[in-house]
Amino acid sequence: MAALEEIRVYPVKGLDGISLDRAEITEGGTLAYDREFALFEDGEIINAKDSEKFHELSTVFEPETRALHVSAPNGSELSFALGDEAEQQRAQEWFSEYFGMELRLRRNTDLGYVDRRRMGPSVISTATLEAVASWFEDLSVAGARRRLRANVEVSGVEPFWEDRFVGEDAPAFTVGSVQFEGVTPCARCVVPQRDPDTGEPLEQFRQRFIEKRRETFPDFADESAFEHFYTLMLISQIPEAERSKPLVVGDTVERVTA
Repeated sequence: MAALEEIRVYPVKGLDGISLDRAEITEGGTLAYDREFALFEDGEIINAKDSEKFHELSTVFEPETRALHVSAPNGSELSFALGDEAEQQRAQEWFSEYFGMELRLRRNTDLGYVDRRRMGPSVISTATLEAVASWFEDLSVAGARRRLRANVEVSGVEPFWEDRFVGEDAPAFTVGSVQFEGVTPCARCVVPQRDPDTGEPLEQFRQRFIEKRRETFPDFADESAFEHFYTLMLISQIPEAERSKPLVVGDTVERVTA
């Protein structure tokens, strides 16, 4: 049976994610806490695409208190209560010093700082993560999960299950009572190529990924909806009428039939 296996959000864009048993949906259609905070330089968001130094930080976020605990590469341990403006300022100053640039730490609870501003949670299947891990020596499923950074993980389905929800006449699906609609496949950036802890790139990652993605592309997917094969994961949207309902780990996942 297909089910919601895991919910993951990334409270500070570019830093570590956390697993939730239950997630509320924001007014903008994203998951609560996801990319709620982001660092800006000169009005532009910076994240791990822009600096490998993000990978050198280990972080834990407490949703109830919005406390961010940071382990820095020099061994120092810090905590910031990001729900408090003074603490946000203190965190901003620390991150500015760490990255060596003048940064602003901003917060948005209505939508978060997701890349695709009018879209919702990212979705992947456990079987897809298992398939990707099998493409590379020394890459575990847990490692693939950390590299690909999906919000919603679905178990009990075939590899690349999420590919069927984009393209002409693509169906929707439900997670519990919440309907999801596919919008676009997720084109990947440089981040999945890097070790989440060290930032070291996996040799030939992009080339091998594209080759294996082409070889294993499922017959049930609409290939015309994919601009290239360096894509993996579904970017979805949740209709406004569905946003008052929560997602709960263990919820049944079902394809919506016409």
